[in-house]
Amino acid sequence: MASPIPRGLRQVLQKSPNDIVILSSLRTPVTRAKKGGFKDAYPEELLANVLRATLEANPNLDPALIDDVAIGSVLQELGGAKAGRMAQIHAGFPNTVSFHTINRQCSSGLAAISTIANGIRAGAINVGVGGGMESMTRNYGSRAIPTVLWPELKDSYSKDAQDCIMPMGITSENVAARYGVSRADQDAFAAESHKKAAAAQNAGLFDSEIVSVKTVSYDPEHPDAAPTEITVSKDDGIRHNLSVEKMASLKPAFSADGASTAGNSSQVSDGAAAALLMRRSTATELGLTSSIRARWVASAVAGCAPDEMGVGPAVAIPKLLQMLDMNVSDVNIWEINEAFASQALYSIRKLGIDESKVNPKGGAIAIGHPLGATGARQLATLIPELERTGQDVGVVSMCIGTGMGMAGMFVRE
Repeated sequence: MASPIPRGLRQVLQKSPNDIVILSSLRTPVTRAKKGGFKDAYPEELLANVLRATLEANPNLDPALIDDVAIGSVLQELGGAKAGRMAQIHAGFPNTVSFHTINRQCSSGLAAISTIANGIRAGAINVGVGGGMESMTRNYGSRAIPTVLWPELKDSYSKDAQDCIMPMGITSENVAARYGVSRADQDAFAAESHKKAAAAQNAGLFDSEIVSVKTVSYDPEHPDAAPTEITVSKDDGIRHNLSVEKMASLKPAFSADGASTAGNSSQVSDGAAAALLMRRSTATELGLTSSIRARWVASAVAGCAPDEMGVGPAVAIPKLLQMLDMNVSDVNIWEINEAFASQALYSIRKLGIDESKVNPKGGAIAIGHPLGATGARQLATLIPELERTGQDVGVVSMCIGTGMGMAGMFVRE
């Protein structure tokens, strides 16, 4: 006799006219910052491509019916608000469709999707697009020094407040040291991320989620030469046949005696992603029910100590599960962002998650971490995997700089 379905899971699996459903979830390739296919592209260029692809993937939807677009962006000037609005209009959205950007650091893409979903749930909108964009090539490390770094302000702050500007690599070292995550385990986890991503790429498992992008590339050795037009169709940070031994040979990147390296930390990357959401009843009215692929259930954000910000998933996921009266065992696939192997491993172990269910197609260590786009990229990767494997429930989660975590639950249609 089959075991009864737990009450929380049963409720999550039930369908309702008020469900927030997802009709498409797409992304550009993710490429290595300053070296990869998008090294000469602009973040709004990537966004325009994925927004145009969103319209093309939903040809029976009048774009004028889209109420709002929310895009995560971390590093761009003015949060990408002007450039993003330009990209939206260039992609074919009418002027009547509103636009805004969101910056909740590494969770910005998920935060944007959740903002659209909550707007639908509240009845403020019926149809919306949530996503993210980031060019770390163009914007990473180029910002002006924030005022909180100046001694006359910083030195008057509490230690926790000052820790908000602690380098992310040092927070990774803190997690590893405090919670016993060894260098060997971090290297093994990182190598496995590349192994899984390489296998998925070879099998074509990313193809349905990726939008190819035509852009230009300049030859750095011949800066005066005309650019070459290229088409980028695959993630280019994945290392095929990367060994644990190679990982172990890398020097610590943030502390002389540390365990976090360039190999077991997320890649600095460029990319964009977007998802189209609407109320189920709206999809029914518009004759689009056959296009529904998944639905958003809920999202949760929680805070933690800034100097160990990587533990964010370990505090956000329990909050999400408690909201829904669910257990870790009820989730089939976990997309937990690999900001660092240290914090991903800690979170997995702390929550008792079966590691075989985590990032089955690899994570940010292999694919990359374009800050504002990552949460939306994870969703674009999650939905096809739920469909391919016939599983129902997935969770997207990540740590957030300054000491937070976010998690969102999605269910296959």
